[in-house]
Amino acid sequence: MQKPQKERTVVLVKPEGVILGLIGEIISRFEKRGLKIIALKMVWPTKEHIDEHYPSHNAWFQSVGSRTREFFKNKNISAREHFGTDDDIEIGRQIKGWLADHLTSGPVVAFIIEGVHAINVVRKIVGHTYPVEALPGTIRGDFSIDTPSSANVEKRAVKNIVHASGNEAEAKHEIEHWFSPEEIHDYKRADEHVMF
Repeated sequence: MQKPQKERTVVLVKPEGVILGLIGEIISRFEKRGLKIIALKMVWPTKEHIDEHYPSHNAWFQSVGSRTREFFKNKNISAREHFGTDDDIEIGRQIKGWLADHLTSGPVVAFIIEGVHAINVVRKIVGHTYPVEALPGTIRGDFSIDTPSSANVEKRAVKNIVHASGNEAEAKHEIEHWFSPEEIHDYKRADEHVMF
């Protein structure tokens, strides 16, 4: 087992976060928490790059589709009416296409964060995937109000400002997908001796 303070995860500031001038604000929230940025770059991703960023297996499509369908059900909105199907896998496929369209619509700032239980801590700072459900004080809760129902009715991705790896497997894949080993740096923060 690696040291908990060496756990790594990926964060993407999505095009709306870049356009709104939130890059510095977003990064500062992680740094103020004691997390370390060990790689950072701005890119305008291609469809091919984003297609490889998100999984393409039925389990992922099923998960995305069922969460979306459940959200619609709770809001008394017909998923079939908006997606043309009740099949979670087909709904997930449509959403992946919208995610690709969105993430290729402008520049994205990608960075790797390292720190104590970085994956879970970053996800707490980022907030719920759906901004309308995110608590105030989180990035999504403070800077977006978008909902899946609004996005899906308009056949687009939810504009939730940032992406953060969801688990260790995702983090490992995304680190390798977005960064070469030469782009990742190891250094000590000035406060590490106090924190660990």
